[in-house]
Amino acid sequence: MPNSPYILSLDQGTTGTTVLLVDAHGDIVAQGYREFTQHYPRPGWVEHDAEEIWEVTQLAIADTLTSLPSDARADIAAIGIANQRETTVVWERKTGKPIHPAIVWQCRRTAERCAALKRQGLEEFVKAKTGLVLDAYFSGTKVAWILDAVAGARERAERGELAFGTIDTWLLWKLTDGKVHKTDYTNASRTLLFNIETLAWDDALLEIFNVPKAILPEVCPSSGIFGEGKISAQAEKRDRVPIAGIAGDQQAALFGQLCLEPGMAKNTYGTGCFLMLNTGSQRVHSEAGLLTTLACGLTDTPVYALEGSVFVAGAAVQWLRDGIRIVETAAETESAANRVADSDGVFVVPAFTGLGAPYWDAEARGAIFGLTRGTTREHIIRATLEAIAFQSTDVVTAMLTDANVTLEKLRVDGGAVANDFLMQFQADVLGIAVERPCRIETTGLGAAYLAGLATGIWGDAMELEASRTIERIFSPQMDANLRAEKLAGWKEAVQRILRAP
Repeated sequence: MPNSPYILSLDQGTTGTTVLLVDAHGDIVAQGYREFTQHYPRPGWVEHDAEEIWEVTQLAIADTLTSLPSDARADIAAIGIANQRETTVVWERKTGKPIHPAIVWQCRRTAERCAALKRQGLEEFVKAKTGLVLDAYFSGTKVAWILDAVAGARERAERGELAFGTIDTWLLWKLTDGKVHKTDYTNASRTLLFNIETLAWDDALLEIFNVPKAILPEVCPSSGIFGEGKISAQAEKRDRVPIAGIAGDQQAALFGQLCLEPGMAKNTYGTGCFLMLNTGSQRVHSEAGLLTTLACGLTDTPVYALEGSVFVAGAAVQWLRDGIRIVETAAETESAANRVADSDGVFVVPAFTGLGAPYWDAEARGAIFGLTRGTTREHIIRATLEAIAFQSTDVVTAMLTDANVTLEKLRVDGGAVANDFLMQFQADVLGIAVERPCRIETTGLGAAYLAGLATGIWGDAMELEASRTIERIFSPQMDANLRAEKLAGWKEAVQRILRAP
């Protein structure tokens, strides 16, 4: 009897790569993880070595397959890719070598360029086509920066010698030995260069951002055959596997949470925090500083979503550990927060790389308010966790106002959702239930689902829904007056760090 088919899912994140081996029941049967180096060449600048990302991804694949019998590797039927979005790589088509370090989504080096475009009155024009705001977060200005910063790059790009891609495209290129230069709708929709209504690269946007069309990848639906890739450096030609699902990490998580109907929402707690609401065929124009973006689609018909991005979430806990070193591990923040009754009036605003939705202030910087002689490390730790929930609440409030809907529950995923204190506080300040699934690696699962649907492992999404299980539901317990008081304190703290006019 043949073995059950497997899907190899690559979840390439901001600080590391997670690889999942998913079976036909949607269960994770093996997993690997490797971190890579973060580079900060100047204040506000963030870079990655794209070659290191590829090397780390290969190692994570090898780690994952170690527990799999060698004869079972032939049962890997598809590869799915989810990726940190907006992070920008430009490489030589001939050699496959990047011409500059990857510029990470967190990087603020092009903030002034975005400000200049705003002063020219272009923001509404760009937003109408892309659903995005003019911010250094997105790829368009990063591509142009690399082409201008590297001698001769712009001329080479015009001649078709260079290729641009977000990390999905980079991994696809490497997996296929440089034979496939493609991306999917979700990643393309994060570049500032893609029209989310025509589903095509937009000539007017390319002119605004000064990006040559010759550098761009082909854009495809998120579920489908992108090409055939090797699962290891030693793979023979006959060992190639269809790469059948690609999505930006947040859209992959929305799909992995099976938020497939309009009005369903999820929040992913990773390095950043990303809340996304499925709005189906309706493109909602945000009045509250949110983004309109493309969700995963199985066909050429667009599926829209509203998204709010919090730049610093889990990264704030990393700061506690690696920056000011008041914890040794991220896990200990939960017990530390529970050792005090509240934050004692302390508010941490972790605007280390500016503020995202709904404020969009690239110049804002982090601060701690309310310190007294009685403040302890536990108060600061608790206030840092609370800040993650407060930022998410700001986004939920804006989102529900824009879409004119109510939300009965919020589906959550990502590494930080293992923190029970954070999840309970999130439910308390939202005033709605927070639903944590048994499988919290929903980003990787989303990529696996997309690949499995494209290759016939699952016939439709109903098969996936049948296997979804909930680990815990956190119900609101905070008094409404206390909730209002805490939210007012948070808003006051945020107002004190805003710099943009």
